[in-house]
Amino acid sequence: MRPQTLAEVATQTRAGESFDFVLRNFLDEFEARPGPRRLIEEPARLAGVVAEGERHDAFLAATAETLAARHGFEIPAWAEGRKLRRPWFALPWTGLRALLLLESPAAFRSRNLFVSANALVRV
Repeated sequence: MRPQTLAEVATQTRAGESFDFVLRNFLDEFEARPGPRRLIEEPARLAGVVAEGERHDAFLAATAETLAARHGFEIPAWAEGRKLRRPWFALPWTGLRALLLLESPAAFRSRNLFVSANALVRV
């Protein structure tokens, strides 16, 4: 079942689903019917539970902040503390890191996540 909230993204990831796949499904659902209720419930922490869980926790927070800002919703309070201690780059090539540093949305940069400007765009 497609996740309707970011909390459901975490739940499905904890159950063994691919984080990236579940998040993409959530983004499709959210963009079809955006609403603040989809962002408000705090997702269960993934750090220490699944591989790359700390990154996923930060990514969920950045996603919540970005979508809330894009649609004029209040940023969920739970998103504040989820940050990486060390930088993570979405692309493995060091030559493209400067590009990611430049174009990564603010909500991602502030959490040490460096992604493309269109990281949350679905077509």
